[in-house]
Amino acid sequence: MMRAVTIKEFGGPDVLTVEDVARPEPLPTEVLVRVHAAGVNPVDWKTRVGHGMAGLQTFPLILGWDVSGVVEKVGFGVTTLVPGDEVYAMPWFPRAAGAYAEYVTAPARQWARKPATLDHVHAAAVPLAALTAWQALVDTARVQAGQRVLITAAAGGVGHFAVQFAWHLGAHVIATASAARHPWLRELGAEEVIDYTATRFEQAVKDVDVVIDLVGDGQDRTGTRSIEVLRPGGLLVAVPGGVSPELVRAAEVAGVRATPFLVEPDGPALTTIAGLIDEGQVAVEVAETFPLDQAGAAHARGEAGRTRGKLVLTLAG
Repeated sequence: MMRAVTIKEFGGPDVLTVEDVARPEPLPTEVLVRVHAAGVNPVDWKTRVGHGMAGLQTFPLILGWDVSGVVEKVGFGVTTLVPGDEVYAMPWFPRAAGAYAEYVTAPARQWARKPATLDHVHAAAVPLAALTAWQALVDTARVQAGQRVLITAAAGGVGHFAVQFAWHLGAHVIATASAARHPWLRELGAEEVIDYTATRFEQAVKDVDVVIDLVGDGQDRTGTRSIEVLRPGGLLVAVPGGVSPELVRAAEVAGVRATPFLVEPDGPALTTIAGLIDEGQVAVEVAETFPLDQAGAAHARGEAGRTRGKLVLTLAG
């Protein structure tokens, strides 16, 4: 048996309860990992209330996709990992991964060795947010040196990685965030920072090659407004909420492109990201940690907004 945070119905943070459940066993090609820390992401609380990835889940549900821990056991056929390896991953997404638990199983190749310079708490803050930023910039937008990249909500979990990755790729990075976050974002690589509480970014920026929208078109029409700042042929990568037919039409009229995006498990990319972290090129920001039995408090903190970096649940090592 193991301890896990489960939900049996959609609702507020109070539906998160710690229970004893059966410990999973690894199937062939899978590994069993003892979880030391689990990242908390917006998709977690969105799913908890019945949005996010809720339509793909069944009850009882163990939430969470960010994991950092130690390999406990390997299934038949696994040759890349052995018991004792320190690993991190975003397994199974968007299917349930069950990260809010003492143990998790997943295919061996969805895991990567965690950055050697990070403890498990900071490593657990990386996978979902960093993979989202990496896949949006590298695989989807194919950002090149010298391009102008606008990142909205740049001080959040995905945003602070996106700023650093875009800078690493040689882009001119423009970020939106509240004024208090500006010095920090400049340290991470942003060359221009716009206070969204005081200035509408479409009035301050133009000739952008790529917009990574981490806010969504449902909040203040950020996606639609992003079209106004793109140069002809530019690309809007809409992370939360996807791309509505209206947004597609607006992009076509403006002569730009808009694409939805959803992150995927990616062990090789996590290996590359771990290398950047260990080389000191990428920093990981953890805003606050909570013990496993305070997962509800972590959700409430995240839903309140304005978090700098990531929230993480900790488990006994």
